[in-house]
Amino acid sequence: MKLTDVLVKNTKAANKRQTLFDGGGLYLAIEPSGSKLWRMKYRFNGKEKLLSFGKYPDVGLKEARERA
Repeated sequence: MKLTDVLVKNTKAANKRQTLFDGGGLYLAIEPSGSKLWRMKYRFNGKEKLLSFGKYPDVGLKEARERA
C-alpha cells in the first residue's frame, strides 16, 4: 500500500520510532521527538545502504518519490 499525504501528515509520534513504508525501499521514519525523516534502504555490492532525503514537510511525498 502506497503512502498518502493525509496519512503522512496525520501520523503522530509514539514512544518508539515508527516507519511508514511506501515501496521500493522508501520510508518515512517518525522519531519519538516528532521529527519525520525520509529515508531509503537499498543494497550495493551485497551490503545494505541508507539514503536520507530530508525532513517532512520540507520534502513532500511527491518529491521524496522523485528522489528515490
